[in-house]
Amino acid sequence: MRESRRGLGCAAGLIAGILILAAAIPGGLKLYERYRPTYEMADKTEVFQIRGNQAAILLNGELQDSKGIYAEGQVYLPVSWVNQYVNERFYWDSGEELLVYTLPEEIVYADARTEGESGHLLQVYDGEAYLSLGLISNYSDIRVQAFDTSEIKRVFIDTTWDPLDQAVLRRGGMVRVRGGIKSPVICEAVKGDTVTVLEAMDHWSKVRTADGYVGYIENRRLKEEQPLELSSSFSAPVYKNISMEQPVVLAFHQVFTQDANQKMESLLEETEGINVIVPTWFVIQDTEGNYSSIASKDYVDKAHEMGIQVWAMLNNVSTAESVAVNTAELMSSTSTREKLIESLMDDAQEYGFDGINLDFESLRSEAGPHYVQFIRELSVACRKAGLVLSVDNYVPSAYTQFYNRKEQGIVADYVIIMGYDEHYAGGEAGPVSSISFVENGIADTLKQVPKEKVINAIPFYTRLWTTEGGSQTSQVFDMEEEEIWISENHLDPEWKEELGLYYAERQGENGLEQLWMEEERSIGEKMDLVRQYGLAGVACWKLGFEKPEIWEIISGKIQ
Repeated sequence: MRESRRGLGCAAGLIAGILILAAAIPGGLKLYERYRPTYEMADKTEVFQIRGNQAAILLNGELQDSKGIYAEGQVYLPVSWVNQYVNERFYWDSGEELLVYTLPEEIVYADARTEGESGHLLQVYDGEAYLSLGLISNYSDIRVQAFDTSEIKRVFIDTTWDPLDQAVLRRGGMVRVRGGIKSPVICEAVKGDTVTVLEAMDHWSKVRTADGYVGYIENRRLKEEQPLELSSSFSAPVYKNISMEQPVVLAFHQVFTQDANQKMESLLEETEGINVIVPTWFVIQDTEGNYSSIASKDYVDKAHEMGIQVWAMLNNVSTAESVAVNTAELMSSTSTREKLIESLMDDAQEYGFDGINLDFESLRSEAGPHYVQFIRELSVACRKAGLVLSVDNYVPSAYTQFYNRKEQGIVADYVIIMGYDEHYAGGEAGPVSSISFVENGIADTLKQVPKEKVINAIPFYTRLWTTEGGSQTSQVFDMEEEEIWISENHLDPEWKEELGLYYAERQGENGLEQLWMEEERSIGEKMDLVRQYGLAGVACWKLGFEKPEIWEIISGKIQ
């Protein structure tokens, strides 16, 4: 009986074992499925997000939303993308379907018919220009690698020359769409392959393979990373600029008529140290490139006799007609820009002035690229003619970034900061030019423009603000008028250290009157900043609004 029980016990154990194993198999299968890597191949068209004749763009290893196109046996990239990420100097005139590239002393043009060594330099689709890789590479400091012979066309653009982290595979493995063994496979890498490590993580690394795929591979398959040093053979264009041998002391001379030109000598009688005068002679009239002129050869000759250069201003602010001109429309036409520049060069030859000053204000952001292109092209003409090119700019702000001060600082000779109108007509009451406003404007401009090219403009005017109820009005005072107002109202202005200005107020018949003064002390503090930051000089708006004593302050601190 005992043997029978033992035998039954063995049978029962065997059955129990079978039952346990049977129960374990589904869990084992699940466990196996959980840790079994997938070998499913990824859909590369989905990975690179391309269709038809599109070519994927990878910038510094990152897939871009924009796509290139494959045509005539090569890849072309959209000029809008190239402008944003690679080279902003490729200018596409969509109206005339013309590509313009501005070099220091030459302007290069191309259209859809223009051919290079490998075919057409550009393709046009739906009004958008696409540039050949060869064209882009000729003018840009980049590394380019194109894989355009396979079905999955892709191009790698790298804009940095930092050492590459490279690693050799100690074991072959799958390069996957994402980190993890369940992620689909992009390609297989074999032992001995070299990959570029784009991003290293705890267990996986993002890599770029030699055959042009980007994905993730297990770190255990990689040997220790080794840096690959890179060097660029690109020769950047050299812009030769005209610089005055001494600090610039510039006075803006606002003139509206030929007769006003005759006042130049009398306005300069009590000045000291001025070496540049800027008459507001040329005013934009329309979008066809026409401008009015009150230029005077006699004015230039007299200024030269006094040892003063004349930089004639072209502006869009002197008349209601000029303010209404759509600058984006004006500047977006290549032929119109050419006409405008040719007219300015003709006037320079006729009147003999020494430079051109641009004062284009209240531009909308869409006008920015066209205005900057005008500056580039004008700089070529000025460089050839030996004319100084200066450009007036607001104090930097988020709203004026499209003025592109960095590019101005490369192609123009001087960049002038209009360090005033901190508070302006139609806005809230406040100073025209507090010391922090001026210093911030200088510091922010110097982030983009070399100090040797920066001129800070200071105001010879202020505003008397009147506030009644919820409304505010203001009127411009020159330095003499502000002193008269102070004297007539028997006021004792208070120095505001944080503003670098004297302040006075009174309750008048029409409401609260407030005045933040511009006088010797405030101008002296602004000049201290010009010297502290080592700027190229100072500009003054405007001639005739100052007290004679101001020039002693300016000339004494500009040295």
